Amino acid sequence: MSMTPLEVITAKRAHLARFANEGGAAGEQQAIVAMDRWIPRPRGPDLVMLLEELASTGIVIKPSSFDALALPRLISMADRDQVRASLAEITFVEIKTSNQPRVKPGFSGFFFAITENEITAAEQLGIRHRIALFNKITNEILITSVSEILARTKSMNWQLSVQI
Repeated sequence: MSMTPLEVITAKRAHLARFANEGGAAGEQQAIVAMDRWIPRPRGPDLVMLLEELASTGIVIKPSSFDALALPRLISMADRDQVRASLAEITFVEIKTSNQPRVKPGFSGFFFAITENEITAAEQLGIRHRIALFNKITNEILITSVSEILARTKSMNWQLSVQI
């Protein structure tokens, strides 16, 4: 079966839309807006200070292990005293987004990666690290954990990511 050039371009755009990182970032923002008291991962000095305060409790995680914070109440992430006082109640949230029609309610059929940094953060933070699965088509959100995801996994493929 041959395709016209326009059909090839249309198919390629649909393929790219499924895999574009910018689509994931947009989905993260949608999920954050949908949830009460969630804020995006702090940046710059606020992120450094948050990770320093966390490290002072013996927990060392990478910034890439979470996309958002679920706060117990409104706090200033620039205020070290407020962060320190609230740290035990802050949940670190990694957001996984889907825009695939094959993803069913409850996220059956959702294929995504969990990184080593996310697994390490989940091990250290326990119930204070959550994975939010977000379906951009239906706006369904499922708050879960690495261990809960692994328990319901139908297939698993390991890969080694390298930088040269």
